[in-house]
Amino acid sequence: MAAEVRNIPEILLHYIWQKGLFLSSVQTLTDGTPVEVLSVGRHNTDAGPDFSDVHLRIGDREWVGNVEMHIHSSDWYRHRHHLDSAYDNIILHVVREADKLVYNSSGELIPQCVLNYPLNDDYLSKMFNDAMQMDSAFYTHRCAHRLLNEPSLLTQGWKHTLLINRLECKKASIDRLLNITHGNWEQAFYITLAHSFGFHTNGIPFEMLAINTPLSYLLKHRNSLFQLTAIVLGQSGLLDEATQPKLWKEYSFLQHKFSLQPIEGHLWKHSRLRPQNSPELRISQFAALIHQSEGLLSQLMDTSELDKLEYLLQIHPEENATFPYPAKLGKDSVNVLIINVVAPFLYARGKQHEALQLLENMPAENNSVIRQWRTLGQAAVSAADTQALIQLYTVYCQAEKCINCDVAYQIFVK
Repeated sequence: MAAEVRNIPEILLHYIWQKGLFLSSVQTLTDGTPVEVLSVGRHNTDAGPDFSDVHLRIGDREWVGNVEMHIHSSDWYRHRHHLDSAYDNIILHVVREADKLVYNSSGELIPQCVLNYPLNDDYLSKMFNDAMQMDSAFYTHRCAHRLLNEPSLLTQGWKHTLLINRLECKKASIDRLLNITHGNWEQAFYITLAHSFGFHTNGIPFEMLAINTPLSYLLKHRNSLFQLTAIVLGQSGLLDEATQPKLWKEYSFLQHKFSLQPIEGHLWKHSRLRPQNSPELRISQFAALIHQSEGLLSQLMDTSELDKLEYLLQIHPEENATFPYPAKLGKDSVNVLIINVVAPFLYARGKQHEALQLLENMPAENNSVIRQWRTLGQAAVSAADTQALIQLYTVYCQAEKCINCDVAYQIFVK
């Protein structure tokens, strides 16, 4: 068995878990406590625990949280998770061989489960490798092979419906924020903008930062870039007194003034990020954008000209700046903000035509999802196309809601 365990790639454990191939087998902790998996959660391909939002019943208690996976328990220490507070909220360590007890950075013992599944590893490895040869989760769906030969199965009408659905989902998120902020559009916009400044990887901590730091407090110090940077960097939990004593001192004063509570610094992801995407730089850029913009939402809602929108969301260096100015946002980053913030707010404020036209005039996004759609012959010439394709993949393909998909209907019903 030891030789067999050594030959299993860790990603195969992820595959078994994500596909629920273990659900017909009894699972227990290493001490024999029963484990029932109520939801396998969401697979995380960025830094941090392997699966989030996992719902378990361990013994007679239910848990919701993160799950980490390794072939050997001792890999926990080899990957230095015992020193990383980002792994302190792990509710279960799933392994193939439990060769060591594991503890988090707080010294707490983490429950472990040796994953039990009925299929032999050779069969699983072959099945997994066959799927991975196509280099895409798209190919695990039968309709992908048909789309490759008949791209027209994905009609313009269905793509338009998908685009509207995506905008409606984003409108629903804005409506929830408006409910939380008692109808304050500027505050809702500020939180949405902060989330997008996280550029997927750090969207959640950025949103938490914005919620914990009311816009009204920032606007009281909008004329001082130094003070704005001190507030938002301090609120992020990433401000270090030893390396940034002046900012720390300023933040301490403002924190007391506004009774501010920072978020936990370990929530931010740093690994596998390029320097231009580091949380500290993005936070400084966010402060700079607030500093240079007055009534940003109103300005953005008053124009549909792409070059003007780009200018409003770009960071512009100041003369005689007393604080080192952060690097400018790249054009692709600005476009992400327009697609994910400006267009949805136009739509939510009743300017549906303007929102659609804006996306149709913007260049297509370039990410892993869109690149895979292109391998299936799906042309994407605008952001309207890419937003529709992202909606199809995330809402229908990933969730395997083929019964509700127009492409699957044409293939399997007609």
